[in-house]
Amino acid sequence: MRIAEIVDLDAYPLNDLAFLDRCNTTLNELGVLVLADFIRPDALSVLVTESLAGQDQAYFCAQDHSVYLTPHNPVYPADHPANKQVVSSKGCICDDVISPTSPLRTLYDDPSFRAFIKHATGETALHPYADPLSSINIHYANRGQELGWHFDNSSFATTLLIQKPDAGSRFEYIKDLRDADAGEMNYDGVAALLDGAVQPEVLSMDPGALVLFRGRNAIHRVSPNESDRTRMLAVLAYNAEPDVALSESARMTFYGRLD
Repeated sequence: MRIAEIVDLDAYPLNDLAFLDRCNTTLNELGVLVLADFIRPDALSVLVTESLAGQDQAYFCAQDHSVYLTPHNPVYPADHPANKQVVSSKGCICDDVISPTSPLRTLYDDPSFRAFIKHATGETALHPYADPLSSINIHYANRGQELGWHFDNSSFATTLLIQKPDAGSRFEYIKDLRDADAGEMNYDGVAALLDGAVQPEVLSMDPGALVLFRGRNAIHRVSPNESDRTRMLAVLAYNAEPDVALSESARMTFYGRLD
């Protein structure tokens, strides 16, 4: 499929500077950009079929982790926000499982799409991962599976919702809850969230939506899937520098293999 058969270029003109500037402004001001119906219906139907067919190759795991995705800090007790454990449970298929003819592959490699992501995020360059697993992933969440509260290590994430469950799997977040660059972890604010003293925002999205999200300082989670319909989400991952590979330990943790 050509890019024009995948993306609604009438609604989202990827080569239009005014559109790119609006996307950049929205992402900078809100920390999130949701482009509803970004993927055309026929292309989305192909992605649903491909994703369902690939699910039996997914690596499923459940992990306990802190919201900061850091090892245990002995300075603090186990129930301190720096150490308090949450759970993430999901399945994932990797880049090497994605078909060369998949709309995801066309989208990821398309120069106009990559230029759009660069402009919207303010990055000066975008490169695929050097390892064979990490550039394009599809995540699966079956009933009861969730993504626990956390901050991202990367400056932004690009995702595409392929299938939405019938209940649950809410994307919840609080913008600017910490300032990682300044070393301000805001343990009190995180504790208030984990204790239920504050309520997060909920981001609405439907299948076919492209989402750019700045999660380095915005704590976020995906609540448990409360239905029998699997949540399926594509992650399109780029690096600012060339020849960057996800570490071997991270690949084993997330994918259950190195290549």
